[in-house]
Amino acid sequence: MRGEKNLQDITTAHPDGIGGSPLRPDGTLKVKGEFAYSSDLWHEDMLWGMALRSPHAHARILSVDISEALTQPGVYAVLTHEDIPGSKFYGLEIQDQPALAIDKVRYHGEAVAVVAADHPETARRALAKIKVEYEVLPPITTEEQCLDPETHGYVHSPEEYKGHASGNIVHQQKVVSGLGVNDDVRALADVVVVGEYEVGMQDQAFLGPESGLAVPAEDGGIDLYVATQWLHVDRQQVAPVLGLPENKLRLTLAGVGGAFGGREDLSMQIHACLLAQRTGKPVKIVYSREESFFGHVHRHPAKMRYEHGATRDGKLVYMDARIVLDGGAYASASPAVVGNASSLSVGPYEIPNVNVLAVALYSNNPSCGAMRGFGAVQACFAYETQLDKLAAKLGMDPVELRQLNAVSQGSSLPTGQVIDAPAPVAELLQKVKDLPLPPVLDTTHPSPAATLDRGATRRPPGLDIRDLPGALSNTSHGEGIVRGVGYAVGLKNVGFSEGFDDYSTARVRLEVIGGEPVAMVHTAMAEVGQGGVTVHGQIARTELGVERVTIHPANTEVGSAGSTSASRQTYMTGGAVKLAAEAVRNELFNLGRSRYGWTYNDLSLIGGKVVSASAGVLISMVDLLGDSAIDLTREHHHRPTVPFDKETGQGFGHVQYTFCAHRAVVDVDVELGLVKVVELAACQDVGKALNPLSVIGQIQGGSTQGLGLAVMEEIITRDGKVRNPSFTDYLIPTILDTPPQPVEILELADPNAPYGLRGVGEAPTLSSTPAIVSAIRAATGLALNRVPVRPEHITGT
Repeated sequence: MRGEKNLQDITTAHPDGIGGSPLRPDGTLKVKGEFAYSSDLWHEDMLWGMALRSPHAHARILSVDISEALTQPGVYAVLTHEDIPGSKFYGLEIQDQPALAIDKVRYHGEAVAVVAADHPETARRALAKIKVEYEVLPPITTEEQCLDPETHGYVHSPEEYKGHASGNIVHQQKVVSGLGVNDDVRALADVVVVGEYEVGMQDQAFLGPESGLAVPAEDGGIDLYVATQWLHVDRQQVAPVLGLPENKLRLTLAGVGGAFGGREDLSMQIHACLLAQRTGKPVKIVYSREESFFGHVHRHPAKMRYEHGATRDGKLVYMDARIVLDGGAYASASPAVVGNASSLSVGPYEIPNVNVLAVALYSNNPSCGAMRGFGAVQACFAYETQLDKLAAKLGMDPVELRQLNAVSQGSSLPTGQVIDAPAPVAELLQKVKDLPLPPVLDTTHPSPAATLDRGATRRPPGLDIRDLPGALSNTSHGEGIVRGVGYAVGLKNVGFSEGFDDYSTARVRLEVIGGEPVAMVHTAMAEVGQGGVTVHGQIARTELGVERVTIHPANTEVGSAGSTSASRQTYMTGGAVKLAAEAVRNELFNLGRSRYGWTYNDLSLIGGKVVSASAGVLISMVDLLGDSAIDLTREHHHRPTVPFDKETGQGFGHVQYTFCAHRAVVDVDVELGLVKVVELAACQDVGKALNPLSVIGQIQGGSTQGLGLAVMEEIITRDGKVRNPSFTDYLIPTILDTPPQPVEILELADPNAPYGLRGVGEAPTLSSTPAIVSAIRAATGLALNRVPVRPEHITGT
């Protein structure tokens, strides 16, 4: 035993532990352009894979002739569904999607055949030689067509998927609470507002295209290196198609260039593995940007009808809502998105009487699934617009109306679930409201619109042109510009819901390397930019008192970490790392007790030493460990949830709730229909900021995606065909569109969560969109019931 330092000389909190903001281990490499992404993967003697995709949204396949493609020099394989050795179908929740189209194509861009060749250009030429004869069918693309399959037809035949769907309905969920909504309940309201709302189809728009490398192994299996969000569920879906047991398919995470839900579903995984299996050679697939728009799911477009009733003093009496989500050709995550949209449809408000129906439809539009906010984004736009309308009709301040009806700890949601953790909705709104507003530079020359008392003012002569809407393209010089301010707040769940056994696994190893204690953390968590690898190191340093932490590459050699989605990874995999590190620490203490007879119950690990609060430093970890290592694996399960009742929506369906409020300040050129978001302020309760800098980055990133949905981002389809599959025509916010984003953080611990934390990444995406649109309304006086807001919506032309 050694005690060369007193306890007071030991740092009690590691600066790079929990609560600190250490540099990301991948950050410098990414900034310098030296990080290896999945598209950089390389293997000697590898082939290039490509897919032939349908030019039609809906068509019967009459024949596929691959003979000419097979004769091309350098082509090693051309595969259709007939060449699949195992199951022909896969899917996240419902196995309804063919790995390669069989008898029909159901959306524009569906894969019909795949090619492996020795050069990308050779593969492209081979694809051009494949002859597919189609019988083009009328696409089913509108809500009316989907809900009247007897007239317009079925996307999938009624008997095809064993009753998972009814007609063209993928899934539906009702929520009924209190007395529901009927004439007697409506009579209790003094004021009623009704609105119909629409949310366009948003793309995740990650910059790293889908890519990966499949390598045949000597045991007949496949090693797949891929950018994904959930290694184990990929394996679960791919292995049956290959006709392999899961232990013969080994996945390793490659560098991921963004995800936001778009990598939850499979893209190139099956195709690369099929080609590698057939050719016996490594096969790499990298999507082009256009192919990426066809190769992954998008945010569900939505049409919603909302009705709210309130008393004269602003108390909400009832809400009646119908939410229709277009799920596209295949189910993907639509059932879970419907669950979220319905259960979170009221927002963070106490409403005694509720009636909600949420539905997802099959159509011949592009498939939709997970995207940041996952069903709650669409609902938030509708209910926050409703609250603004209600405030205007009552003559109330919109923030005060929200605060009057805000949930708090102990409130019951319409699902019957009681919020048993802090819910500071009113405080979040007050904090963003109290932040200083950006300066109004000219209050002496109000524009005509400003007479409507919306705080809009003409901008002054001589203003820097870069501060004006559209001015960087020399379209405006300050004429007709008005300012508006808007607010919104949202409610989002964290983690998987409705009875799903959401768990994560972590392995932690402690040993001596180079004369100092080193911790190794091994999980299957997909690092997609959220900073999980940084947080895992922080947890290990905090729990084990070590300086050096190694993050093992994520792969399927360790148990599942679940998906990097649903704002769950810090909660779930971080929780697993904490449990495993605590187990390692306790095992180290037991080693000391057995070796030295310690009886202390106040032990801790600080600065590489075993420390007793009463006796001081007992021994260095190096001396205690010696040549041995402690290597333990633990699973973290959150408290159980239950499925919502299908008819009433009642049930403890979500494990945790998170809240974010926004205030948006915009300048609008009412003559040209151009919008500049001047500032986008946010306040969010994060429970505990494990890494404050990363938390702020997540809030600002989510807010920026909400900005995109508010004013520019939408996949345009006509008759099911995507019209803008490029970053030339699908617009995303750049640094020039992104305003200053002040962020206030509350840390009100959730007693049910590791370290008291809350999931962070999704909530800001909810409220940023309606806050911006609310500000545009304040500037213009227009209703604006659809996002994204386009110039013609403002100018009326």
